[in-house]
Amino acid sequence: MRRFLATTFATALFATGVVGCSGAADTTTAAPSEDKSNTKVLNLYSSRHYDADKEVYKMFEEETGIKLNVVEGKSGELIERVTREANNPEADVFLTVGAESISQLNDAGVIADSTSETIANNIPEKYRGENWMGIVSRARVIAYNKDTVDPSTIKTYEDITKPEWKGKVLARSSSSSYNQALLASFVALDGQEKATEWAQGVVDNFAREPKGNDRDQAKAVAAGEGDLAIMNSYYWALMNRSSDPEVAKVTEKVGMIFPEKTHLNLSYASVLKGAKNKDNAIKFLEFLSSEKTQEFIAQENGEFPLNPKTGLPEPQKSWGEFTTQDLDFSTFGKDKPEATRIFDQVGWK
Repeated sequence: MRRFLATTFATALFATGVVGCSGAADTTTAAPSEDKSNTKVLNLYSSRHYDADKEVYKMFEEETGIKLNVVEGKSGELIERVTREANNPEADVFLTVGAESISQLNDAGVIADSTSETIANNIPEKYRGENWMGIVSRARVIAYNKDTVDPSTIKTYEDITKPEWKGKVLARSSSSSYNQALLASFVALDGQEKATEWAQGVVDNFAREPKGNDRDQAKAVAAGEGDLAIMNSYYWALMNRSSDPEVAKVTEKVGMIFPEKTHLNLSYASVLKGAKNKDNAIKFLEFLSSEKTQEFIAQENGEFPLNPKTGLPEPQKSWGEFTTQDLDFSTFGKDKPEATRIFDQVGWK
């Protein structure tokens, strides 16, 4: 893995014993260091843990001469940390998956103006706000066994709740942020009652208790443990291009259905209020929004670019066009607590 932490930052982290073998810091104790003698620095908190991102950091450093100090951690931990540090932020930029946290951060008053003319030109208005900028999106789709399922029979998320799929639906647990965001989107768009009916219908059709990650759902479909599964499309793309032939073989057996009004969620970035290197932070967001960077992330990580000038690589291009939900990403996170309550109510463990 290529080094992307500043030398002084990495040295400090190793001295305190908080860097794991992956190179990511334990966010409960580590903090970016501020080099007051060097204005070409940027401190970043990120819950995206992808090799593609580390390459993007390197590309940014090489292009701008700005040194990136990166702390990786889980989204919830970093949100808590950003809130705790509100009066004296250690980081300049917060980067995470799941737009459902935008409203939480806005309510806490910890994110600031995160836009510019360049960003406005690169990212459509639907995918940005005054205090945040979408980077890429991922679709929550229905994976299916190509040998046992006619994909034309499933056109909506509701279709997997039909009686004919009893004992055939696979999903990860309700603690998954991906599932929480999906159900929160149903609450926002269709109301509590319909969202509850959908969740209950899925539970009634479970092939087994929820477990594993999205890759595990695809593997279980390929192994015949169930016919259908809920997963993110970019995991399929990553498995498809895996160097492990057994992992790649899974995608030969598993196809994907993009339902009507497919749920898209975003990775996004925000400049933190009180950022000590705000100009550099805006430059970083502009870099993320550029056609070149968007194309690289889409190619390497299987996600969808948000810059409309960026062409789709394979396999995304082969998936064709599909309709998406009309979500207000700035506010839909307010329904996440209701989604959690519904999961508990219907027994989705």
